Amino acid sequence: MARKTQSTTKAKPPRKAAAQPQVLRSHDYNIVAVLQAGRLQYEAILLAASLRYTNPDFKGRLLLAEPQMNDCWTTNPQVRNADVLACLSQLGAEIIPFENKIFGEKYPYGNKIEALSQMPEDVPFVFLDTDTLITGDLAQVPFDFNRPSASMKRKATWPEISLYGPGYTEIWKSLYDRFGLEFETTLDLSQPDEYWQRYLYFNAGFFYHANPREFGDRFLEYAREIRDAPPDALICQTMTPWLDQVALPLVIHGLGGGRQPEVSDLIDHEVTCHYRTLPLLYARESDTVVELLEQISAPNRIKKVLKQYDPMKRIIYQGKGHKAREMFDRQNLPRREQAIRNQLKRAKLWMR
Repeated sequence: MARKTQSTTKAKPPRKAAAQPQVLRSHDYNIVAVLQAGRLQYEAILLAASLRYTNPDFKGRLLLAEPQMNDCWTTNPQVRNADVLACLSQLGAEIIPFENKIFGEKYPYGNKIEALSQMPEDVPFVFLDTDTLITGDLAQVPFDFNRPSASMKRKATWPEISLYGPGYTEIWKSLYDRFGLEFETTLDLSQPDEYWQRYLYFNAGFFYHANPREFGDRFLEYAREIRDAPPDALICQTMTPWLDQVALPLVIHGLGGGRQPEVSDLIDHEVTCHYRTLPLLYARESDTVVELLEQISAPNRIKKVLKQYDPMKRIIYQGKGHKAREMFDRQNLPRREQAIRNQLKRAKLWMR
């Protein structure tokens, strides 16, 4: 829960975004994802393999940000599996070490915030969650890196409105006021007052901007202050795991961005697949996505590494994924994801 300490922080004056480089609408940017020991290292292989398969002429770099062992971790987050490291190198991925000094393992989503400080400053970036496949041609996505945005494939996960507590407007406005940002221009006036889609809210599965360090510095500033000294309107709100998605719209708006449906429609639905877990991928994604997954994971040099991770071995290579797929009608899926999860768990096909 958010702290109940009263905050005395004064609203900060509005800040102007720094001058940005020219708009780029090609492959001239870097893709950034988080690399960590455990499940993420194997997902990173699938991400890298899908990029090379679907976009062989991609001109940018695939940068995997790896948190280093320090006092913020009780177990080493670094990848020490030589086979994984060799496979990633063969796929053209570059590992960029960084120090996670603020969030650590207590809030692993903070990796995506702190990692940006180590990315090349003069090259635009697109951040992708590691559990993402590149399924289409990235060149068709009309990124305007001067106007940052993020995934619109989200649900009403935050804030949680109580019967007697503050509403959406009061909660969100308190955040914009805290950082000296204009609130009214973020509203989607086609949506009714006090309906969650009226307010700027993103899924942090992808986001982009012209300058990763500028974006990351502001992301860290906002997320840290919201965690440590939230406005009074947030007193009853749960910030874990939603902290990154609470700070993200403030960062994007403060840097001159907002909703960009021409980008999110492609990234969220055609050019990438943010599958979250492999059982969910098999249960609900298209035949095209399943075929891509199985094609990129088939080469022996990749297969021998992925089979080290038992869930991938069972789901991809031992047919458990197709058993999960047979349980669902993709044209008539349960409305709630939890219902899909529960059916998979009952069938002992839930693995991650």
